[in-house]
Amino acid sequence: MMRFFEIGNVIRACLLAVVLTVAQATGGSADAQEMFKQVPLTEAHIKGFIAAQADMIAISEKMSAAPADKPDEKIQAELDDAAKKHGFKDFADYDDVAANIALIMAGIDPQTGAFTDPLAALKAEIEEVKKDTTLSEANKKQMLDELNEALKTTEPIKYPENVTLVTKHRADIDKVLQ
Repeated sequence: MMRFFEIGNVIRACLLAVVLTVAQATGGSADAQEMFKQVPLTEAHIKGFIAAQADMIAISEKMSAAPADKPDEKIQAELDDAAKKHGFKDFADYDDVAANIALIMAGIDPQTGAFTDPLAALKAEIEEVKKDTTLSEANKKQMLDELNEALKTTEPIKYPENVTLVTKHRADIDKVLQ
């Protein structure tokens, strides 16, 4: 049975979770739909994202020690400075790019390198769960409820050229995310 978020894709999806966590800790909305906007990516975006990872990881480690109930202005300033250092307007600009990269990376099969649109993957997963005779009815219902909820909140890829660009740099992106 195919699972969209199997082990290889879960690792990639963690990038999106980190981006969303950082955004929340720095004052972003808890609603992922409000925080995330799809943007067209460029070579400069991808290269800046890759170069920024060491700085962003170091700053995020500081964040884990800070209370998450209120944004820390010093950490926000560090995030903005790190983003600017790597060619972004500010952290929000970096955050949009990172979320778009994560969206594409989560849909790339680690073995084949093939991209599957998140909506298509969710629909295929729903069909597989419906046909799975090894699941109890309760588990099947829970899985279908979760998948249908994800389907409601998942947007189609607005910039197909992002798939080509991220796929081209996949190996470099994987290296900095390990």
